[in-house]
Amino acid sequence: MDLISVNQVKCTKCGICIEVCPTRIMSMDEKGPILETPDLCIACGHCVAACPNEAIDNSKNPLSKQIELKETPVINADVAEQFLRSRRSIRCFKNKNVPLNQLLKLLDIARFAPTASNSQGLSFIIVNDRAVLEKATEITVQWMEGQLENPLHKSFPLHVRAVREKGINTILRDAPHLILATAPIDFKNGRENTIFSFAYLELFANILGLGSCWAGLLEMCAFSNHKPLIELFNIPDGKVLTGAVMVGFPKYNFKRLVERNSLEVLWLDCDEMENK
Repeated sequence: MDLISVNQVKCTKCGICIEVCPTRIMSMDEKGPILETPDLCIACGHCVAACPNEAIDNSKNPLSKQIELKETPVINADVAEQFLRSRRSIRCFKNKNVPLNQLLKLLDIARFAPTASNSQGLSFIIVNDRAVLEKATEITVQWMEGQLENPLHKSFPLHVRAVREKGINTILRDAPHLILATAPIDFKNGRENTIFSFAYLELFANILGLGSCWAGLLEMCAFSNHKPLIELFNIPDGKVLTGAVMVGFPKYNFKRLVERNSLEVLWLDCDEMENK
């Protein structure tokens, strides 16, 4: 079966499919668009999704599995700005579990995030067991304690004191759930793709009334290949942990949008280039 099939009755040879192809591996002949190097197709589905006449199909991303989009969804710019700015890293959670279907919704959106060359390649582990989360906290604290004289990060002594002396969990913040991303060991884009996917997850969490926060301290422990932590999560053979995010219902709501550093921009235009 050919990778690309074209309905010659519907095809107007407009060339849109060729122009939107990220790898530009398509060309036009007398029968319509063709793939010059099929093995370089990244299965992004652009050619099928952009065709105005449903004239092209791609077996790697078939028309039958694409959802018709009547028009590109657009929301008011002011609303969009407030929504994006209202995302906060949540570190205080209610003692309440999130329904499984809500967690799956988060990950189902995360998988649509852009990835390098449409490489995707991520899988996820949802940790619901409070005992496992407590054990993960203890392992991470012990790991930090082992390097207090020369800590990997200056905040380590602060977190160790919080847990040991005050009983405050600043590692996983008593979150009811931890979502781990994993990727094949030899997959070079695992971390980058995880960052994109978790960015989608965090934004969609707000829509579902959930809160999230990157588990940075646990990530540092895992990225150091600390065996007790890796074994605790039972990471599948051939895969590595590429990210961790805490999820739960926020205990508090933020009332204001916070400020950030002023925007810094450098302009590089044609006039400037010509004067050099």
